[in-house]
Amino acid sequence: MSKKEGALLQFSPMQSLVDEGFWHRFSSLKLNKLGIDDSPLPIIGFYAPCSHSQVSNHLTLLAESLPSESSDASLVPEPSSGNRNKCSIPGILYNTNTVEAFHALDKMKLLKEEAAKIWNDIVTGKAVEDCSVLSRFLLISFADLKKWSFHYWFAFPALMLDPPAALVNLRPASQWLRAAEAESLSTACNEWRKSKSTADVPFFLVTIDPQSRATVRLLKEWEACQSDSHKVLFGFYDPCHFPNTPGWPLRNFLALISAKWNLKSVQFFCYRENRGFADMGLSLVGEALITVPEGWKNTMPNAVGWELNKGRKVPRCISLAQSMDPTRLAVSAADLNLKLMRWRALPSLNLNALSSVKCLLLGAGTLGCQVARMLMAWGVRKITLVDNGKVAMSNPLRQSLYTLDDCLNGGSFKATAAVESLKRIFPAVEAEGVVMAIPMPGHPVNNQEQENVLDDCRRLSDLIDAHDSVFLLTDTRESRWLPTLLCANTNKITITAALGFDSFLVMRHGAGPFSHAHGSDAETAIPSSADVHKIKDAKENHRLGCYFCNDVVAPTDSTSNRTLDQQCTVTRPGLAPIASALAVELLVSILHHPQGIFAEGDISNNVIGTSEQPLGILPHQIRGSLAQFSQMTLVGYSSPSCTACCDTVLLEYRNKGMEFILQAINHPTYLEDLTGLTELMKSATAFSLDWDKDDDDVDNDDDCVEI
Repeated sequence: MSKKEGALLQFSPMQSLVDEGFWHRFSSLKLNKLGIDDSPLPIIGFYAPCSHSQVSNHLTLLAESLPSESSDASLVPEPSSGNRNKCSIPGILYNTNTVEAFHALDKMKLLKEEAAKIWNDIVTGKAVEDCSVLSRFLLISFADLKKWSFHYWFAFPALMLDPPAALVNLRPASQWLRAAEAESLSTACNEWRKSKSTADVPFFLVTIDPQSRATVRLLKEWEACQSDSHKVLFGFYDPCHFPNTPGWPLRNFLALISAKWNLKSVQFFCYRENRGFADMGLSLVGEALITVPEGWKNTMPNAVGWELNKGRKVPRCISLAQSMDPTRLAVSAADLNLKLMRWRALPSLNLNALSSVKCLLLGAGTLGCQVARMLMAWGVRKITLVDNGKVAMSNPLRQSLYTLDDCLNGGSFKATAAVESLKRIFPAVEAEGVVMAIPMPGHPVNNQEQENVLDDCRRLSDLIDAHDSVFLLTDTRESRWLPTLLCANTNKITITAALGFDSFLVMRHGAGPFSHAHGSDAETAIPSSADVHKIKDAKENHRLGCYFCNDVVAPTDSTSNRTLDQQCTVTRPGLAPIASALAVELLVSILHHPQGIFAEGDISNNVIGTSEQPLGILPHQIRGSLAQFSQMTLVGYSSPSCTACCDTVLLEYRNKGMEFILQAINHPTYLEDLTGLTELMKSATAFSLDWDKDDDDVDNDDDCVEI
């Protein structure tokens, strides 16, 4: 074979490298923005010239290869510019929603489509203006976000010359060029790589004049290179380190040179570096002979380019589960179900509202344990539990956060044991346990205990102020009074769950009586006497009632003189999980309702005054019975004589503060006298019935009811 016939020109395939950050960012983008949209996604890859004699550089995908989640304009990443170590190359990502769809992709069709883009850029001249398009790449993938594993396959489309180009005399640049030429070219390349405007331009022209002076030019300066006395080299950043094979980018470069400038003999320059500087010993210069027939560019050439995996045409798979921090993995797994809801079922789900809401749980028993777990399942991360009890041997079976170990040595405090359990279940939860008793009316205190009780009152008030939502989950009626009062005063979202043997009540408390009259300052402002009567909202409908609004007596001591079955919360085991789940669902619905705490109560499927919400109706009360396997929604409006939330009680509390609370604790009839319930009961007992059973005459005055 003669020198000018040459051997078949072979190329070293491009190799890929995907940083873990790319998959993390793509997972977030998929969950939070893309959902089930499997449209092609523009991405950017990065590569640089080979910089080591034993190691090739890879085309690398980083987190910044993907568009930002916050980008509202388009899902197109911003290319890097001026970075000598990161030449930006455009790519396209096809991600499927199932592994079956991934394997079923028509890979040859996808490869031809990307090759057609490269060919079109060559024919139209775009590749001369922006030479990075010559190295376009393709990535197909399937992301299994439950297992944190990713199936993927790269393709680097390369146009095939027919017949293939022949190689003549490939040698190191230091041997091909004279010493002066090699030194000048090295200097010129270093200057080219230092300039921000050209450092990341991967294809270029080199001219060497008769005085051995080398100049590096952009491809669009081809006309300036036309001189019989100049040597012209077609240079490119070569990621390959092999001494006898040029890198993959040369393939499409030769197609451009042949189609655009119709050259038959091309001297190419494989630019490589050592420690960041041009190395003429590693760089290669060779001559390629192109013998394509006339008119070949009227038809797009065939293309190849799917990356091999250990010599086989199969995709790659990577699992990040082992390398991820356990807490981070737990957070991602916990959020997965919620983010999947936004794909189809509930696009309006506000995860930020759920993750930022601060929930205070009063009671860490059967209801408290279940509510805490349900809150975490909904993405709530800030939970405080209040309880002064200890874990007893009878608790772990019904109270899901405790184990036998919590019962030993006298038992751990429920508040602290529950928090430890929550953190074991989900390390990212921001949980706090507070051991304290809730002061209760009907439970008088002596002078020695008075200051401690007042401290508990102030501490409870501070806790309620610091939280957005309060759950009343205690097992006595009177222990709910003070929290109800404080929540009504500060207008907090308040939800009560209460259990009978086979029945339950779950309800949300209405807004405080002064909330509409005083807007955002309702918590601190003391209303005037005229404002006291403003208990209706803007639509002239009564505000919703609280847990005590249907009572005609004040809460009193319900724990003394009780048998064992009355002291314990004796309920059917399935009741607490049902009531707890409904209580948490009620909170989520409130947070997603445009009127929030001021939303009216819905019954059945009829939404009063507003259009139906994405989460369905927002009831005021839910009452259920396991005996009947039934459930109903009710609405109860506020009572002007309520011992916990009426305007009279709140005005007295705002005027007298802790003195008022002590009176309510120590004097059983104080709240009834204050709210008028005492007079109401006197009026009720004043009714007497005097029936004359012997006389059937309906006109007889003796048969009338006397008042």
